Amino acid sequence: MQKLDLAAELSNNAYPGRGIVIGKTADGTKAVAAYFIMGRSVNSRNRIFVEDGAGIRTQAFDPSKLTDPSLVIYAPVRVLGNKTIVTNGDQTDTIYEGMDKQLTFEQCLRSREFEPDGPNFTPRISGILHIENGGYNYAMSILKTSNGCPDSCQRFTFAYEKPLAGEGHFIHTYLHDGDPLPSFEGEPKLVSVPDSIDQFTDLLWSSLNEDNKVSLFVRFIDIKTGEYETRIVNKNQ
Repeated sequence: MQKLDLAAELSNNAYPGRGIVIGKTADGTKAVAAYFIMGRSVNSRNRIFVEDGAGIRTQAFDPSKLTDPSLVIYAPVRVLGNKTIVTNGDQTDTIYEGMDKQLTFEQCLRSREFEPDGPNFTPRISGILHIENGGYNYAMSILKTSNGCPDSCQRFTFAYEKPLAGEGHFIHTYLHDGDPLPSFEGEPKLVSVPDSIDQFTDLLWSSLNEDNKVSLFVRFIDIKTGEYETRIVNKNQ
């Protein structure tokens, strides 16, 4: 698979929607997770990320403008022991609760489908990072319609064992802007991951469309110790 320029992928796409990047730093010492949200409507743009324990949640920036919380207010990131869960919806809780009962990542998502926001039927994208005894692996998932038809749900899981240093994978909800919005297609995209959390945060935030970007979360986790650094950037301040 060709390694793509993440900055170019983002800057050349006005509306990839919500996106997850998971990988490993170039020096091989840290696991990396990033999640961003974008919005076209007032309801979607009226959000910020706030820390919630070891995870984060979305919150209305101006509560008076919040019209429908069902698909915009959720916990994108939760931590269960040595597992970090990152998703674009309330399936974060589904994965957390299922894995707490010893279900696999894939089994947890069997009870979920794409979002009920026709005509877009936004895909549910999810990722999980597992760090144990100095080892690290991750997986990503997408639940989507069959070419826009909500009668069929397509389920894809991508598992990455012993990920290579300096590499990551990027998955997002929409191919590009449109009406309705076309769902992401294919495997997660292979991208480069640097050593610096601030460099990576700046790259992501500066590459996202200025009008549509809303919030960004980035976390670097030390694979040996489990200690982590987090960056949160909100357009609404």
